[in-house]
Amino acid sequence: MSDEREVIVVGAGPAGAITATLLAQNGHDVLLLDRHTFPRDKVCGDAVPAQAIDILNRAGMKGKVETAVSRGEFYPLTHMRLVSPKGHQMVAPLHQGEHNSTSYVAPRFYFDALIQQHAVEAGAEFQQMQVEEPWMENGRVVGVKARHNNTLENLRARIVVGADGVTSAMTRALRPKHAQHIDAHRAVALRAYIENIEEFPHEVEFYLYKNILPGYAWIFPTGKGQANIGLGMRLDHFRQTPRKLKAMLTEFLEIPAIKKRLKQGWKLRDIATWQLNFGSQKHLQLAFDGAVLVGDAAGLINPLTGGGIHNSLVSGKLAAETIHGALQRGDVSRTGLQGYEKRCHESLWDNMKRSYRLQKTLIRFPFLVDFLVNRLQENSALAQIFLTKL
Repeated sequence: MSDEREVIVVGAGPAGAITATLLAQNGHDVLLLDRHTFPRDKVCGDAVPAQAIDILNRAGMKGKVETAVSRGEFYPLTHMRLVSPKGHQMVAPLHQGEHNSTSYVAPRFYFDALIQQHAVEAGAEFQQMQVEEPWMENGRVVGVKARHNNTLENLRARIVVGADGVTSAMTRALRPKHAQHIDAHRAVALRAYIENIEEFPHEVEFYLYKNILPGYAWIFPTGKGQANIGLGMRLDHFRQTPRKLKAMLTEFLEIPAIKKRLKQGWKLRDIATWQLNFGSQKHLQLAFDGAVLVGDAAGLINPLTGGGIHNSLVSGKLAAETIHGALQRGDVSRTGLQGYEKRCHESLWDNMKRSYRLQKTLIRFPFLVDFLVNRLQENSALAQIFLTKL
């Protein structure tokens, strides 16, 4: 590797890989780092909205997506089923994207590897390395300190992109402790894969029931008799309950409407938990001298749905465009990169704010879930957020 790269992207998940792809397509020298090789599992609900597929298609991935569908790796979705605490149900068609693009349940084992591969084909260099912290000089980021084969190396770059997820080493180092996410803007979730369940073909299911508000349980089909199943809850409320997530999942499976769908020999596998940082907390810094944060490292999860893939791809696209301009101008200072923060705010903030307000309303008045699902149906704000953002 050369002494200095133009761009180092830390983390090769969707946000990092799309950032690397778009910068490489514009002729930039990009080093993409991740602590894992690909494919690898990533704990997630696996739902990918059509708007996210649109971004991939515009990045030249339409053929790759179609191939993944043909191999059965991406499961197409057509409808959403929303179930209220009293059992009221709403079934509505999911919004389609540009050129009738489709939403999918795409296990991250396949989805992330597809984008990472595309970044490499676009010209980014990939290395398996564990980034431990940014390399700082005079208060600005000048590269990263990364471990490779038990050896710590200093890698210099004109700009660094932090895309290393919710536990981001980049975010912890660049945002002071008082400027991190607070529990009211975080969630904890559990995911498992279930086999031998009677699925609703091509429908994602959301269950908003009293014992889990503010949160929901889900069943996202991945194929015949198989699904991604799980639940999540806002972290400050979860800390106040003595219940464990696994016990809550067991309770969910005991709901009569769910239990009757479990076939003989059903089983759970790959049970795992993770935390999420919402994009609803104000004044969180995304741009620094020599660095930007994207995706889960930036904290851009939708606070109502828990969905983050679309917002991650949006942030990666905006970061790539901003970095391209900053490198051309020769200004990678915070001032030169602040346009990224502004564009993220313009693209994402209204939806985040609306989702968080609705989440808080449902906490205080859970009976509204029944009203919204039973009476307002798919025209309600609640339904529209789920329909568009999964």
